[in-house]
Amino acid sequence: METMVGRVTHYYPKVGVAVVVLEDHLAFGDMIHIRGPYEDFHQTVSSMEIDHEKITAAGKGDDIGVKVTHRVHTGDIVYRET
Repeated sequence: METMVGRVTHYYPKVGVAVVVLEDHLAFGDMIHIRGPYEDFHQTVSSMEIDHEKITAAGKGDDIGVKVTHRVHTGDIVYRET
């Protein structure tokens, strides 16, 4: 089962980081599924930041940076797998 937790608002290709605005909580170690018109992949959250400060969890309304294993695009949807 999957729960939508946010959307990608920006991607930094040189460092492989997606900026995600959250609509639900997300934590370090959660398994996520990122899906969009060009990508569809699963990964574990291994690095999260807010304003360049490492965090272990974030909640609704937070803009976070998440290290991703594949390129993503603005508007891609992020799901948390349960």
